[in-house]
Amino acid sequence: MKRFCLALDLIDDPESIKEYEGYHAAGAAWPEVTQHDIDCGILNIEIFRTGNRMFMILETGDDFTFEEKAKMDASNPIIAKWEELMWKFQQPLPWAKPGQKWVLMDRIFKSGL
Repeated sequence: MKRFCLALDLIDDPESIKEYEGYHAAGAAWPEVTQHDIDCGILNIEIFRTGNRMFMILETGDDFTFEEKAKMDASNPIIAKWEELMWKFQQPLPWAKPGQKWVLMDRIFKSGL
């Protein structure tokens, strides 16, 4: 299993954040999107928020790659609609590449436990 940690900011507006969280409440995410994630090799997703900063943990199968997921995303019109909707709430981190949403984080510490 692989684990990836990513970050993204939301537009800093309490009502917008509340609406965004509504799309991610238990059972509220579009089933086609969650199935697509499974089809891409994602085993588990957790998203945490503090203020308008979000932190996502992806757990994937060993053969998962972001390149393959991007190809699968590009060929799925439901994913395009979901991502267009989510951009309404999201804003890139200042150091993100043009068009980049979630930015892969570098691990800088791991305990021996």
